Amino acid sequence: MVRVDNKERLLKLMQILKEETDEENELTLDDIIDKFQNIYGSDLKLNKNSLKDDIEHLIESHFDITINQEKDGLPKYYSHQYRLFELYELRMLIDAVVSARFITKEETKGLIRKIKQLTSVHQAKQLQNEILIDSSVKSESHLVRLAIHDLHQAISDRKIVTFQYGRYDMNKQFQLSHDGELYRVKPLALTWANDFYYLLAYFYQENEIRHYRIDRLRSVQITEESFPFEAFDVNKYVHSTFHMFAGSEQWIKIRFKNHLINPIIDKFGKQVEIRKDNESHFVVTTKARISDGLVSWILNWGSQAEVLSPSTLVNQVKQEINKMKDIYK
Repeated sequence: MVRVDNKERLLKLMQILKEETDEENELTLDDIIDKFQNIYGSDLKLNKNSLKDDIEHLIESHFDITINQEKDGLPKYYSHQYRLFELYELRMLIDAVVSARFITKEETKGLIRKIKQLTSVHQAKQLQNEILIDSSVKSESHLVRLAIHDLHQAISDRKIVTFQYGRYDMNKQFQLSHDGELYRVKPLALTWANDFYYLLAYFYQENEIRHYRIDRLRSVQITEESFPFEAFDVNKYVHSTFHMFAGSEQWIKIRFKNHLINPIIDKFGKQVEIRKDNESHFVVTTKARISDGLVSWILNWGSQAEVLSPSTLVNQVKQEINKMKDIYK
């Protein structure tokens, strides 16, 4: 005869309830005994009173167990219904993981498996409708997760970081920039923008803040050299950038067609200064970092957006428009 000691029985009961039950799937004591025998063999003998005591112990220990009995004389049904995440929250987590380009295809599958373990096996089946994993746009670098961990640690400990940086060439081969020379930076923050993780850091060689794609970093090392704490508003900084291009921050004014009000609020937030210009246009006044990224963003709107100031930005947009005209002559 197979026997299970009290501690093991209690832990296994908790596992069965967590994995096999939820709001729509309940188990009677007979069902629970069947689950035990499926695990330990049909020779296992369990006492229902012992299981009832185990259930009471779990409830007293604040493990959620719902007991359902509609009428006297009918068997009681037991289920574990409270979980840290709702099903829709797990769906959002899975969709976010699948959509993140910096996570490799293999890591994506592994994370999805782990997320599904946060609910019952029955509800996990409802999470099969995740977004299709497009491996063609997924990162191929398994170093990203390690770099993210190290950089978070460096930011927390205020340690200077060195790394190599690179990009793909026309032959789709990854090439290190500046002949593999080490970049020495003061890490300020990590941010997720445009489907990628970026490191925001002060680049000592050029005395300016720059952005680095995490999946393009190589040989990340945390040095022993510390730097003093300085307040850095990540949200404010990222809000002022376009396509993660660095640049000097200036006040800008742009006139837009009225139907673009929602995309503009999506970009700048409801607090941005907007005034009516005429019956068909409004003007946005905000601070932004003047860069090629900003110029490209403005040109996305074509003739529906007109830069009013500063004059340097007006000239940059004009120059880019002229270059485009020359191409299509």
